[in-house]
Amino acid sequence: MNIIDTIEKEQLKKDVTKFKVGDSVRVHTRVVEGDKERIQIFTGIVIGRKGTGVNANFTVRRISYGEGVERVFPVHSPRIAKIEVETAGTARRAKLNYLRNRKGKQAMAVRE
Repeated sequence: MNIIDTIEKEQLKKDVTKFKVGDSVRVHTRVVEGDKERIQIFTGIVIGRKGTGVNANFTVRRISYGEGVERVFPVHSPRIAKIEVETAGTARRAKLNYLRNRKGKQAMAVRE
């Protein structure tokens, strides 16, 4: 095993929650403001996953005040406190980009 693999293995999180594309999740992120630290929650649907190992990312989308908001989170980031799966989705594809074109309640429905 080379040096890069050993360094990446040290940086992997051990307690990663199992989730998949289409699930509704609550992502608890640590936010530092000055000398204080607090937890901020971002709730939405996972519309895609990308990468492997340390480079693994996932995209969460939600509708906030009528506008679609997406955030990309690294899975193994130390800024993520935890990931909670609210409801399991039944997606039949790897990327749910078609949700970007939908409005209202239909934008949060994963069924095809």
